[in-house]
Amino acid sequence: MRPPIAEALHLDAAKLPAEVFERLSRRGALLKDRRRREEESLENFGKPGRDPAELGSVMTTIAGSGVWASNLKLAQLRNHWDQVVGPAIAQHSAVADFRDGILIIRAESTVWATQLTYLIPQLTETIRRNLKGLTINEIRVTGPAAGYTRKWARRK
Repeated sequence: MRPPIAEALHLDAAKLPAEVFERLSRRGALLKDRRRREEESLENFGKPGRDPAELGSVMTTIAGSGVWASNLKLAQLRNHWDQVVGPAIAQHSAVADFRDGILIIRAESTVWATQLTYLIPQLTETIRRNLKGLTINEIRVTGPAAGYTRKWARRK
């Protein structure tokens, strides 16, 4: 005849019922709590403060905080660059980078870089007025970089 499992596994037979019961008791409490929350949610459905939020407003709230705000403003600037500098200049320049309050604009040629350099005060004012939340301390204009002129050749 085989010995009881508790003895074979060297377990304390007096503690086994408590351990088994405790595990089942915890599971029962979790299920009871889940049922209570489900009933509560059904009772509160449609009450003030429980209205669902539109996805756009939720995303605006999330995006308005932290690092996302400046990244979204920078994306807006890149996407609407032609509205800031005009379509003619936008064809020959682009926002290259933005770090530590320094906006870097890359121009197709040194001639366009010179033209943009003269426009820095106007650009700064326009950007600050239209893109509140994007803090620009300085604007730098650079000329063509390796591979940059090919980008415009493909775009034309």
